[in-house]
Order: sequence, then structure tokens, then C-alpha cells
Amino acid sequence: MATVKLTSSPAGSVTAVSEPSSPPPCLLSVHAHPDDEASKGAGTIASYHARGVHTVLVCCTGGEQGDVLNPAMDTPEVRDRLPEIRREELARSASIIGYDEVVMLGYRDSGMPGTEANADPACFARAPLDEAVERLVAVIRRARPQVMVIYGDEQSGYPHPDHLRVHEVGVVAFDRAGDRNAFPGSGDPFQPGKLYYTVASVARFRAVHEKFVELGLESPFDEAWRTRWESIPEEPVSTSIDVTEFADVRRRALLAHATQVDPLSPFWFGLPPEVMRTIEPHDDYRLARVAGPDGTVRAVTGAPDGPIEDDLFADLTALARVRR
Repeated sequence: MATVKLTSSPAGSVTAVSEPSSPPPCLLSVHAHPDDEASKGAGTIASYHARGVHTVLVCCTGGEQGDVLNPAMDTPEVRDRLPEIRREELARSASIIGYDEVVMLGYRDSGMPGTEANADPACFARAPLDEAVERLVAVIRRARPQVMVIYGDEQSGYPHPDHLRVHEVGVVAFDRAGDRNAFPGSGDPFQPGKLYYTVASVARFRAVHEKFVELGLESPFDEAWRTRWESIPEEPVSTSIDVTEFADVRRRALLAHATQVDPLSPFWFGLPPEVMRTIEPHDDYRLARVAGPDGTVRAVTGAPDGPIEDDLFADLTALARVRR
């Protein structure tokens, strides 16, 4: 039976950790704000958690710059406690999804591009790169994930400073986690086997819009949205995870973020759940980096040569890699 202990992240936040007698494979995902873990890859995490994979969420900021987007929650009491409430919402969402551990990296939300929050020296976008990388490396070395998931290099559709920073920090941390000469005070070197980018499919947005039209419902994707899609390139997909069995996890996790998600929002919930389950019930990813058995990391570019994977852990030849 698993035991539970408390650990501190490099930033000093306390998280609950399930510590089994023999460690299972581990999947670590990195997100920018509370609620990103619900909208991106929730079904994937639920699927792997159900199969016994240890799942770790790193949330880089506390979402302090988020507004109250649900009118029912927009009260002075909520606004006064918004950062605390957002952490409570994150805990509920992570539990629904099936994360075994949540680590707060300890940075402040950088806000949208061009806002005053971008200038705050405590925000994630302004953190010294080596400092942020070392914090993430320390988590990687402790959790020892075989697979990491971060945001990709194509973010033209939503260039939030914190999302861009997740990509930058995540790539460098993956590359340096196994290097014993890097950050010697942050744990024993450990090289994850594979790094994936989440893929936000424009085709899926189009499919949702077309379903609204087919059912005679008013689509939340107006002409401005559809014009915007034309400028966003379709990313190559290397891996597609069937989440049919866990299709409702994303919806329930989003609803846990009551300050950020209006349950009456047509964007999130305009289609009945039974209809949404039929629209591309899979999470897509792009393989970006692979480490060999000796810990050597190589970048993966372009579309895959072979068939699309159906498992993030496919072709991992070793579950533990230490660069020597």
C-alpha cells in the first residue's frame, strides 16, 4: 500500500506525494497557470494514472493575474482571496484528473502581453533562465520521469509570456537534467527518455464549430476566430492518445476552476457532453526530443517517418537514464 509524505518544491511550496514501495513509470507535465492542466491533456493524464503511471504536475505560476470569468463567482470576497482560491481550484482539478503530485514552481503570473504585470521581477517571464531551469531540473531529478510534456515552439495562436516561458525552460531542463555537471546541488542526474509538445489542433476547433452549425446552434467561433485559424499552421502530430474512456475528465476539471470557467460558457460547454465525446476523442502530441540509453539527447523535427504512436512511453529502451 502506498504511503503519503510531504515534500517541498525548490520554491518552497509543500506538496503531497504518494510514495509506493517500488516506483512505477512516471509522466511529468509542465503548465503555466492553474486551469491549463484542465484544458490541455487532462484525458491523457487520467488514462495513464488509471494504468498505474505516477503522474506529476508542475505549475509554474499561481495565476495571480487571472480575472474572475464566472459572473456567479465575481464577488469582493472572491477577488480578495483570488490567488488562494485559484490554488484550491487547482488542487480539486488535479485530483479529478488523477495527478499524484502537484508542484508549484513558485513564480508570479506574468499577465497578458504588454500589461504591467510583465514588468514584475517576480513574474515567470522575467525569472533568470538558469534559476527557473534549476528549479525544474530539481523536480525532474526527484520525480525521475521517463516522459515529459511541455508546450511547443508554435504558439502564434496564443503567445502568452508564461506559455512561451514554459517551452523555453522546459526544453533546457530536459536537456540538462541528466548532465552531472549542471546544477550539482539539485539532486542526482537523471535523463528523461522523451520530451513531447502538446498540440492544439486547429482541425478540432473547426470540427467543433461545424458541429454547432450542424445542430443549428450558435457557434462561439465567429468570423474573427475562423480568420485567425487560417494564420495558425497545423503542427505535425507524432502521437495520439485515445481518451474516449476519459472524455468527461476535461469538462469536470475545467468546472473545478469555478473562478475561471463559466459553466454556461458556449465556448467550453455549448455542445452536449455526449456530442463532445464524439469529436476527435484523442489528445495529440509532437515528439520533440529523445534520449538514448547513454543519455545523449537528440532533437526530433518535422512529421514522423512511421505510423503515429498511440503511447507516450512507446520505444523507451530504459526506464532510468543517467548521463555519465
